[in-house]
Amino acid sequence: MKGMYEMKRVYASESVTEGHPDKMCDQISDAILDAILADDPMARVACETCATTGLVLVMGEITTQTYVPIADIARQVILDVGYDHSDMGFDGHSCAVLTAVHEQSADISQGVSNAQETREQAGVDQQTGAGDQGMMFGYACNETPELLPMPIALAHRMTRRMSELRKDGTLPWMRPDGKSQVSVSYVDGKPVSVDAVVVSAQHAAEVDQTTIRDAMMELVIKQSVPAHMLHPETRYFVNPSGRFVIGGPAGDSGLTGRKIIVDTYGGFVPHGGGCFSGKDPTKVDRSAAYAARYLARNVVSAGLAARCQVTLAYAIGVAQPVSFDVDTFGTGQVEDHALAQALSSCFDLSPDGIIRKLNLRRPLYRQVASYGHFGRPDLDLPWEKDDLVDSIKKAVG
Repeated sequence: MKGMYEMKRVYASESVTEGHPDKMCDQISDAILDAILADDPMARVACETCATTGLVLVMGEITTQTYVPIADIARQVILDVGYDHSDMGFDGHSCAVLTAVHEQSADISQGVSNAQETREQAGVDQQTGAGDQGMMFGYACNETPELLPMPIALAHRMTRRMSELRKDGTLPWMRPDGKSQVSVSYVDGKPVSVDAVVVSAQHAAEVDQTTIRDAMMELVIKQSVPAHMLHPETRYFVNPSGRFVIGGPAGDSGLTGRKIIVDTYGGFVPHGGGCFSGKDPTKVDRSAAYAARYLARNVVSAGLAARCQVTLAYAIGVAQPVSFDVDTFGTGQVEDHALAQALSSCFDLSPDGIIRKLNLRRPLYRQVASYGHFGRPDLDLPWEKDDLVDSIKKAVG
């Protein structure tokens, strides 16, 4: 009879490799940002990239005291990704790179440089205002070592594995573009099995689908998904279109910020809609999302909840968030409102406070432009540290 009362739900999440056209554009935008911040940490950058067959366009608003060779940076990213020959359908050596960049709007700049709090209150030190309005969400849970929902964690593991096999020469027929998707069954809020796995790998024209399927099953899926999560009814879809030779920008146009759910939590929690890539840390779309993840992660790492979601909202030109909410979905060891008060006392959520605590005015962004901005044990990311645990525990008593 117990099973009659179990609530079953299925959640799916996808990931894409660094050669996916949208992800390539994210990497170009963040590589340009990194190059600028390396010489001008106070630069204002909102850099977006789009790409199609034989063409890359870099556009946006950049105010800086330095110079960076945008076209050269874009080409190097394309080559690093693996598009280095015409046989790939896209070639960093020969593609056209156009730029359409101007300075940040003076109207926006004055609000960011001098927040409303300092413009309207005498004697208050000058503060940085939020670079835009919007909502940001941070999330953590204890169901994976990455403190991420299992569907997105497994999807990222597969695409990283695909990239490794391509780059180390194990699968020489693989090409840079690729995708994964995982559907996980949850019973009473806990992951119990993988219902479906999808893998699409761009490949050389001469390789047969049996070879591709066998390689993806043995070297990617079974190496990335825990064996106990697979079962006889698990469905596998490997290159389900039947052929994936044309890929990258030659197959689909690419655009910065079109994979925001891949970048975050796989759709497991809400998203405010603002992308991360190409934005300096005064843009709270990026910095506040990192801060929210940092707080949620530390709550879970402190053992104060099994799941935690932190929600923030900002107004352009205003330093402090206009709303702040914590939801532990009934798993919290203390009341959510008490936890929110504790987090507020431990962390300054103004742009200046976030930038200072997480040390964000430096080149560290290209490395997270593919395979997720969160739950990255392979990288030393400030928002993935658990160094606020003791402070939170003390604040909640």
